[in-house]
Amino acid sequence: MKNKDVQVIAIIPARYKSNRFPGKPLALINGKPMIQHVVERAENVDILSRVVVATDDDRIAACVTSYGGEYVMTRSDHVSGTDRLAEAAEALGVSEHDIVVNIQGDQPLFPPEIIRQITLPLLEDPALPMSTLIYKIVRKEEITDPNHVKTVFDRDNYALYFSRSAIPFQRNPDEDCPTYYKHLGFYAYRKGFLLTFVALPEGEWERFEKLEQLRALEFGYKIKVVLTEHDSVEVDTQEELARVEQLISTG
Repeated sequence: MKNKDVQVIAIIPARYKSNRFPGKPLALINGKPMIQHVVERAENVDILSRVVVATDDDRIAACVTSYGGEYVMTRSDHVSGTDRLAEAAEALGVSEHDIVVNIQGDQPLFPPEIIRQITLPLLEDPALPMSTLIYKIVRKEEITDPNHVKTVFDRDNYALYFSRSAIPFQRNPDEDCPTYYKHLGFYAYRKGFLLTFVALPEGEWERFEKLEQLRALEFGYKIKVVLTEHDSVEVDTQEELARVEQLISTG
């Protein structure tokens, strides 16, 4: 299949319930709901042919409708955002060879150019099942923070492992510190593989680390990692929301 025949669709999973931050997609940032910030940034990406919010909540659906966005309703019992993504892709009639980009609904400051970066490997290699983004860690506190997932990869930029621990482990503290890479939660999937992925049973590594991308590696599928120069701020707390609001205010 020629690249020009492949569509790239962004789906933004958004749920209302959250243990740490209920109603997060509707939280206001400078008077505008967070989910709207995310959608408007995605709509500025020329490689995307469609931007859709996947939700299970009428309040989020009404919000998306209010600013002219597109949404699709999904089940409320999904274990992960990827499961919601797969249901949405099926409901939208996405072709098996099309590319589905998972954009996190809690990253209202993501640079639009990273969507092109994550998509290009799948456009260039029709056999590649999925790709994701990594960023060279510059804030040392992130190396040991389990909320910032680290990754190691081979010389062809295929992921070897993802962990909440600091990998690689530095055995000799007298040597120069290794370079650490942080995983950013953006994914691009071939739609056919997306359905294969969510049908796989939970992997052992995944169960311990609580990182579903490990399922793909454990079952022998390759994940291309794309190094980007752009970090992206996730909003999981009210404090992070305030930080994002300040960053937007200061431009």
